Amino acid sequence: MAVLNSFMSWLFKTRKAQIDHFKNNPIEVQNSIFKDLIEAGLRTEFGRAFNFKNIKSYADFASNVPVHDYESLKPYIEKTMRGQQNVLWNTDIEWFSKSSGTTSSRSKYIPVTEESLEECHYKGGKDLLSLYLINNPDSNLFSGKSLTIGGTLEKNPLNPTGKTRAGDISAVIMHNLPIWAQLVRTPSLETALMSEWEEKIEKMARETMNENVTCIAGVPTWTIVLIQKILEIKKAKNILEVWPNLEVFFHGAVAFGPYRSLFQELIPSDKMRYMETYNASEGFFGIQDQADSDELLLLLDYGIFYEFIPMEEWDRASPKVVPLSEVETGKNYAIVISTNGGLWRYKIGDTIKFTSTRPFRFRITGRTKHFINAFGEEVIVENAEKAIQYAAEQTDARIANFTAAPVYFESSGGKGAHEWIIEFQKEPSDMKRFDQLLDEKLREINSDYDAKRYKGLALMEPIIHHAPAGLFEQWMRKKGKLGGQHKVPRLSNSREYLEEILSLNLPSEV
Repeated sequence: MAVLNSFMSWLFKTRKAQIDHFKNNPIEVQNSIFKDLIEAGLRTEFGRAFNFKNIKSYADFASNVPVHDYESLKPYIEKTMRGQQNVLWNTDIEWFSKSSGTTSSRSKYIPVTEESLEECHYKGGKDLLSLYLINNPDSNLFSGKSLTIGGTLEKNPLNPTGKTRAGDISAVIMHNLPIWAQLVRTPSLETALMSEWEEKIEKMARETMNENVTCIAGVPTWTIVLIQKILEIKKAKNILEVWPNLEVFFHGAVAFGPYRSLFQELIPSDKMRYMETYNASEGFFGIQDQADSDELLLLLDYGIFYEFIPMEEWDRASPKVVPLSEVETGKNYAIVISTNGGLWRYKIGDTIKFTSTRPFRFRITGRTKHFINAFGEEVIVENAEKAIQYAAEQTDARIANFTAAPVYFESSGGKGAHEWIIEFQKEPSDMKRFDQLLDEKLREINSDYDAKRYKGLALMEPIIHHAPAGLFEQWMRKKGKLGGQHKVPRLSNSREYLEEILSLNLPSEV
């Protein structure tokens, strides 16, 4: 195994020159991607509709093709799902990534082409390993197996008798992995893609607990559930008693900060490494490339052309859209992408803030719809996660999940407030102190929130419900969204999610 580990480590490190190329020549690389995409889309139905034959520059592209959301691309996607090809992309599409829906649909389906699998998602996995091994030359990653927690697959609902299929992007990726990658992962593909999550966790635990697991890749929430199940079965105090060679957790989908202390308890080793990825249904966008920083490197040679909408422009009828060459550090942007998966000027709904432009690094700040700005306070997910993590650290608490929404003037005696539901893995040593610290930290890091909270003139102190264990899981199960990449919206201007969760036997005391 030592020979295999040395060979695989050398092999993955060979990607370094290409990574350095796009880091050092970002605009040149993006211009090349742009030309390739326009050429691929030229004779598609979408390309004909938006006059791709006359697009010679980025300015032409921005002029000819409007920015799209899922609803405006949906007619093209549904044609493809029904079996028509050459609609959005010039090669056959057989896979669709299923993710949480829109206002008009329970789920949305994102096309996954052979090009997006090979040149984006798989390249992202290879680069993740490359960067990890470059930063950790002493790694023994390939002396054992990688534990991957995937989603589920299903028939294409618009063409159930055809050969096309849909599912979580993790499941689509896992199902199509090359043989060599299947050999170094656990559990079996059959178990990894099971649809019933409670049975799946039990079976995953029993299949993997006797393997030599050296790394885990998955969403923090489901990884915690799996580890706790294994500890229960094995009667172990921590997971290193089960997997003594575990060295890294590759994580994504939700912010890791609120979960860090719990992982440190489950994996009590100062040698354990954590590395964040940003891989969504629409593409693989970022990897934490520095061991001493949580910033993500923007991945520029993955068949994705990037544009950005400054968040101050978001609600305008015709918002300003800028290419990568015009972004500034410290500003909040919504991401717009055109991809080798057949998405064109598509708003994915995520927001980021650039920390560097040489090379392009960023932090995820939230979702365009997942923020609270009911009173001009502009609280984004990043603010909430920092505040709740700080309060947890100061009161020796561990967070399982949370959500928050505004209480509007008419329902709170003329003043607004933020209402929170917080479920703990470990309760705070002092509940009232936790609530106070959460509010104080939010005031410290968000001046708009602080201004609205000043002497309670516009916003009263937050209303915080301490939820019983399992409440969020109960809500997800009721919504039919237990498992996969589904997650609870952490912030929302709408009270819909919060009131649904409040109705599930939540204690009245706050």
